[in-house]
Amino acid sequence: MVATRHAVRAARPVLPDILPSAAAFTLLVVVALWVHGGGLQAFGDGGATGLTSAGRLTGLLSAEMLLIQVVLLARVPWIERTYGQDRLVRWHRVVGFTSINLMLAHVALITLGYAGQDTAGVLSEAWQLVTTYPGMLLATAATVALVMVAVTSMRAARARLRYESWHLLHLYAYLGVGLALPHELWTGADFAGPAAQAYWWTMYIACAGCVVVFRLGLPLWRSARHRLRVHSIVPETPGIISVYLSGHRLDRLPVRAGQFFNWRFLGRPGWTRAQPYSLSAAPRPNLLRITVKEQGDGSASLRTIRPGTRVLIEGPYGRLTGAARRHRRLTLIASGIGITPIRALLESEYYRPGEATLLYRARADAPVPLDGELRRLAAARGIYVVYLLGPRDPAGSWLPAGYGDPAVALLRMAPLVTHSDVYVCGPEPWMAGVLIALDRAMVPADQIHLERFGW
Repeated sequence: MVATRHAVRAARPVLPDILPSAAAFTLLVVVALWVHGGGLQAFGDGGATGLTSAGRLTGLLSAEMLLIQVVLLARVPWIERTYGQDRLVRWHRVVGFTSINLMLAHVALITLGYAGQDTAGVLSEAWQLVTTYPGMLLATAATVALVMVAVTSMRAARARLRYESWHLLHLYAYLGVGLALPHELWTGADFAGPAAQAYWWTMYIACAGCVVVFRLGLPLWRSARHRLRVHSIVPETPGIISVYLSGHRLDRLPVRAGQFFNWRFLGRPGWTRAQPYSLSAAPRPNLLRITVKEQGDGSASLRTIRPGTRVLIEGPYGRLTGAARRHRRLTLIASGIGITPIRALLESEYYRPGEATLLYRARADAPVPLDGELRRLAAARGIYVVYLLGPRDPAGSWLPAGYGDPAVALLRMAPLVTHSDVYVCGPEPWMAGVLIALDRAMVPADQIHLERFGW
């Protein structure tokens, strides 16, 4: 694909930066409904009544935050384009853990409050609540499901889980949200009344609609329309392969170099679990390509996929594209398999000879992924390429050992980096080191573009 000249300027977001404000507004509505239902007055009474009222408020806030986190990762296109999936994932994680903590506080406060009102023991009161109140057995199952999701989302637990297993467990969050609904509608005093019922039904229907339309409907429609199939599998280096995919009217697929899809290759074990891979070449009207490092069960099995295999897609996602550019010059910094979206950007973006610099961190004891393609691109388009090969720096620098101060080395290799758009892709700890060096080199933050793909 030949790059064409275009105006280099920052893309206008589809939405203004209102999502956090909208989320805060919905929480204020929930508090207002609690106050309208006598919650503040009951809380002021103190004692068991106050505990029960506080339990009502924490339950309402927990329910609202559950819905907010569903919307954050419902793959709503204009939200994805405005904020980027990495930022949405971080918000989702914070909102999710806060919601679980509020839910546990709700359980404890309600139990203590009811036990105080009934002058009963805490354990016996908890048993009575679960076994006699409408919807409480379902609510208990919802609590277990959501706590399991929270526990497996902790950093220590994620480090012990395969991505495929974590992703499957994470889907239980939808089950938890659904199971909690009957309890809220049947026994929640703050869900009674025309205004409260109208609000909560609207929120639940809107959230369910986002999931059905954007997480299920749109991916199925695009998969059916474009009819992607595996065209060929090409080994690149030991442990790294490229998968070429053909399809129908791919020129109508709204994808740009630097973006990624969630892929499902049918007819193999584990096809129900999507795998996120970036395009490693600029999209063509009849061909897409991903380049995959064989790690984990999902990516390792791609080598055995036969040409003609049907493929389902979700996406495209990601903001690591030329839409974010502000300058003519480009500095691209990649590590390992993080070269894939960077290589696609080098092919698709417009720049004149000498206006693009690539800094590529790779292992010295193994073939460099996509090395031949990068050298041909560099020769054809005048890209200055620096291969950063060698053992890791003991000090934890993003550079190999022996390069000295990371910021000074960055300015030496890319002296015009402060006047460039900088694209960064690689492992999260490595990218953190790059960001420190860019900050010390006085590169403005709005010129730095990256996306974190950690889960």
